[in-house]
Amino acid sequence: MSVPAPFERYEGEVLPEWIDANNHMNLAYYTVLFDYATDALFDAIGIGRQYKDSTNNGTFAAETHNLYERELLLGERVRISTQILALDNKRLHLAHEMFIAAGCQRAATQELMYLHVDLSTRRVAPFPDEIRPHLMAAAAAHAQLARPAWIGRRIAMPG
Repeated sequence: MSVPAPFERYEGEVLPEWIDANNHMNLAYYTVLFDYATDALFDAIGIGRQYKDSTNNGTFAAETHNLYERELLLGERVRISTQILALDNKRLHLAHEMFIAAGCQRAATQELMYLHVDLSTRRVAPFPDEIRPHLMAAAAAHAQLARPAWIGRRIAMPG
């Protein structure tokens, strides 16, 4: 099974319960939408819910960085483009870009580092040998993509 590069199989919509006092989507729900996109990718590369249920292994997010570029309003549709940036025996580095479907303007980005975890011990563990070739093939396909300029950002005051 090949994984498209970039991976663009998740679309969502801003729901009424996600609107805050500023009359736009609250920041927490950008993360919800990005998480749904991660779930779609993980299912496609073989480390989704079925993998967790059958192996008792999973992934934990160790670090994230969100950048909010445009507000999202009630009912707006978004699509998320995901890129696998790097993979090793225990870690998976991802980048998401969220676009407003009408007009294709970028609304937000998210960079994440996931750790592979043995859920019985709650400790970081290597990806099993049987899943590693598929993960490596997906990462290799994504390695052909340009690395986003916004990766590795940090929060700082200019000056």
